Amino acid sequence: MRPREVFPNVQMFPTRTPTLPPATHTNSYALGAREVLLVEPATPYEDERRAWVEWARALPSQGRTPVAIVATHHHEDHVSGAAFLSRETGLPLWAHEATRARLDESVQIARILREGEILLDSWRVLHTPGHAPGHVCLYEEASGALVCGDMVASVGTILIAPGDGDMRVYLEQLARLEALGARVALPAHGDPIERPSETFRRYITHRGMREDRIVGALRAGPRTAAEILPDAYADTPAHVWPVAALSLAAHLEKLVAEGRVAVAENVYRLLA
Repeated sequence: MRPREVFPNVQMFPTRTPTLPPATHTNSYALGAREVLLVEPATPYEDERRAWVEWARALPSQGRTPVAIVATHHHEDHVSGAAFLSRETGLPLWAHEATRARLDESVQIARILREGEILLDSWRVLHTPGHAPGHVCLYEEASGALVCGDMVASVGTILIAPGDGDMRVYLEQLARLEALGARVALPAHGDPIERPSETFRRYITHRGMREDRIVGALRAGPRTAAEILPDAYADTPAHVWPVAALSLAAHLEKLVAEGRVAVAENVYRLLA
């Protein structure tokens, strides 16, 4: 099952990680025909790390030379193997400045990735915050391949958590990715996504529906987040409400920032 070619000059290698259920793995990708970027040094588990290193070391026998390891962002299920995998392979780590600022000092970032720069003559860096401040995607315009990290997933959901996340910015970046017209999206969790623009639009629509439910709950009068949750997430099993509460908080932060909702002493009130 691993590794496998999922697109021309793109190989996927999933490893088991401590990610958000129902997902169980994070995908790493080898990008390039000759010089290769390895995306997502994800796994903290010894057996999976060894398998990852063997995968990286086998690429030269295919005529592909790894030149660097790229982290899309700083979350545990994306960088838990960063220091080890860099050391074992001798490859430098590349990431956005906001990602470097959130990593342990043991993880040394050799190159800061910036919006718009081109890697290996074909992969453009897109800074796409919202899920995480330093989140980046990599887009190859010629092929239409988009490595999208945690912007969307084909297994599980994407959490926008207060502190790390910003719902307004996340939705703006989804719209930006939709406009690319990519041929395939390569997510960190699950299989490649065909017709990715449709997926980005579906995510935007879903978040809009959720926001409408939150506003609808507030029309009944001022409420705390705990009181809003059962109405806003009535279509969601109660056992996932603790995670849903984080998304709810992100939606409420957005509504407050937009001036549509006011909050005082943890009680939210609809303004418009």
